[in-house]
Amino acid sequence: QVQLVESGGGLVQPGGSLRLSCAASGFTFSNYAMSWYRQAPGKGRDLVATITTSGGRTYYGDSVKDRFTISRDNAKYTVYLQMNSLKPEDTAVYYCNAHRSLFNYWGQGTQVTVSS
Repeated sequence: QVQLVESGGGLVQPGGSLRLSCAASGFTFSNYAMSWYRQAPGKGRDLVATITTSGGRTYYGDSVKDRFTISRDNAKYTVYLQMNSLKPEDTAVYYCNAHRSLFNYWGQGTQVTVSS
């Protein structure tokens, strides 16, 4: 069955860094665009970053441009989100998403808390 398992979240001080990973299984990873979304308490789920199937193109939300980097390793069935210069407003549950045509899969999320 399809699984997306996020890891790497935690508590970090403002200005710090974290690297999230999402391990995929149960589908042909290289056929799917991959994205990271986040949801802060009391707010909707927002798109953070997207990477195309080959990794040749990426997209970032305005609030994370120049601070976050999305990448993927198709051989390892894994997508990453490198987060630098973290701010308190980056605090949220981060979700991994795989999408292709009508197919859309979600992970269970990993908590990122930015606080001193």
